[in-house]
Amino acid sequence: MNYLLAVDSGNARIKWGLHDGHSWNHHGVVQQGETEQLERVWQGLPEPMRIIISNVAGDGARSDLSDLFAHWGAQPQWVVASAYQCGVRNYYTDPTQLGTDRWAALIAAWRIQRQGCIVVSAGTAMTVDALSDTGEFLGGIIVPGLQLMQDALMRGTSSLRPEGGEFRDYPDSTKDAIWSGGAHALAGAVERMAVMLTETLGHIPECIISGGAASILLDRLNIPAMMVDNLVLEGLMAMDEDAAGTVL
Repeated sequence: MNYLLAVDSGNARIKWGLHDGHSWNHHGVVQQGETEQLERVWQGLPEPMRIIISNVAGDGARSDLSDLFAHWGAQPQWVVASAYQCGVRNYYTDPTQLGTDRWAALIAAWRIQRQGCIVVSAGTAMTVDALSDTGEFLGGIIVPGLQLMQDALMRGTSSLRPEGGEFRDYPDSTKDAIWSGGAHALAGAVERMAVMLTETLGHIPECIISGGAASILLDRLNIPAMMVDNLVLEGLMAMDEDAAGTVL
């Protein structure tokens, strides 16, 4: 079997999937740095023939993953964003500086939609990226994620100590006020980008959301939106297909 191992090495978590040419038949997630746990799981996998990785967690994470990949014969492919790939044109000032997770997510979103859309990754940080109807990445924003917002409040104030909390239309406790404020801030950032892209496209774009806080964000948005699990892994698979000149 011609297996592909795709790895999304993010700031907080490592998500991975093993594709057999038809479907993802093994997948998982571990916290960043838990290489021993990852090694135990991967020891039970069929050996991949190809390995493709998006890593935004720095050199230490890359080194740890490289040690694990050394058990297999496949040469890992470390993704770097480019000016054009898989039908998507990258209009970043320096295309290679775009985060590889954002690049892979954009490619996956284009493969799903084939028209202009907003691509959101709601993780440690939240990115909100705009795709045109012709597959152009126009640009995007980066804002702190929900946990980072709460951490910033704790560092910058002496009395605010959020513990738990939930979304409420009219919060009547500090913990709910902090949680609801963060959710509103994230949703507002997405909706403002959607308004701008609507003006550019001439129609209301779909919003594709992934990441650990995707479900929280999805419930708050007042625009057309869908949640796609493992969007980065889907993009990595598309890149692998493009490089091989084949369709899995």
